[in-house]
Amino acid sequence: MKRLLVIAVLLIATAGLLFAGGSKESPSGEKTIVVATDATWPPMEFVNRDKEIVGFDIDLMRAAAKAGGFNVEFKNTAWDGIFAGLANGDYDAVISSVTITDERQKTMDFSVPYINAGQVLIVPKSTTGVTTLQDLKGKAVGAQIGTTGAIEINKVSGVELRTYDELGLAIEDLANGRIAGVVADTPIAANYALQNDNYKDRLKIVGEPFTNELYGVAVKKGNTEVLDMVNKGLKAVLDAGKDKELKDKWLR
Repeated sequence: MKRLLVIAVLLIATAGLLFAGGSKESPSGEKTIVVATDATWPPMEFVNRDKEIVGFDIDLMRAAAKAGGFNVEFKNTAWDGIFAGLANGDYDAVISSVTITDERQKTMDFSVPYINAGQVLIVPKSTTGVTTLQDLKGKAVGAQIGTTGAIEINKVSGVELRTYDELGLAIEDLANGRIAGVVADTPIAANYALQNDNYKDRLKIVGEPFTNELYGVAVKKGNTEVLDMVNKGLKAVLDAGKDKELKDKWLR
């Protein structure tokens, strides 16, 4: 009798552990999916002064959950193990500025793309009539050495490429009038031009991304239930234009 009782307790405990690792269902019948994010990359995902996980990705995922009829619970997870945890079933999805690549699609599934986080142009706030790199012919534009931004500047005849070991040095030169623009990927550009107290009153982002770097929500390969829920919510958010509001809040 004691052996049967022990076995029963172990089975209940094991079931509880398995249940805790993935999606759960609320009393109202709505499922809760656990979503991992490496909250160290503002303005996409980061921990604010109140110790809350916030950012563009977080707001977008909450909006998708509301539109898709499910709940979402975030789990702050280090980048170096985030995909291994997804494959292991420690959580149901990952939203963490994850670029959709052919290589990643071999081992995980992706939602519909929700943003193009490609290269954008940063200029001083006083700049007028500039929306593209071509508008800065005859001037110097900075980028971190070896980046896509540097490659894109090099493609434009008449624009002088100025490279820097760190993007922050390029931003500093821009703010001090030593160069006419800086090229960086959208989230990093937004972090400097919109969120950084030293520069947000002096710099702005102009035009649209001119390279393609599409982000998506990653789910475990073959987990069609979660993928369908996420896609349903994301598509509703994108169709309603809610993503544009979030871009204005976090990235513009």
